[in-house]
Amino acid sequence: MPVGLRMLQKVSSTRAFAKVAPRFIPAMDRAVHRLTGGKVLLSARMLPGVVLTAKGAKSGQPRVTPLACMPEPGGSWLLVGSNFGRPGHPAWTANLLAHPDAEISWRGESLPVRARLLTGDERAEAWRAALVFWPPYATYQARIEREIRLFRLTRV
Repeated sequence: MPVGLRMLQKVSSTRAFAKVAPRFIPAMDRAVHRLTGGKVLLSARMLPGVVLTAKGAKSGQPRVTPLACMPEPGGSWLLVGSNFGRPGHPAWTANLLAHPDAEISWRGESLPVRARLLTGDERAEAWRAALVFWPPYATYQARIEREIRLFRLTRV
């Protein structure tokens, strides 16, 4: 594993990162994504990422959220609702529960997707894969009482 990636994993596991990152990273990603016509996500230089557009759970209005993702064989994506190890579920997870049909921007291409909350054995298998992909998720889960939500996005 490259030294830079190992250092990033250590930093991203800290409580200080959990306080700063939710405000800084998405705002930076949204701005750069907009300026480059959907071709660049700065955080995707560290981890693969998508920009999720989903209807708000209550408002029904489009909500745009840059997210790290884990691409899966066969063309699906795993989204981890870690919220950087903070107590509450991230808002985008409630949006997908209420309105599973959404859209992602993936490598500059807009794709319609359907989200499905993973449970049981399927969730356990995906969680193991997520921990191999990004070990700090274990630190996030250990820090909170809620179970981190995992969603699989598939093309529609």
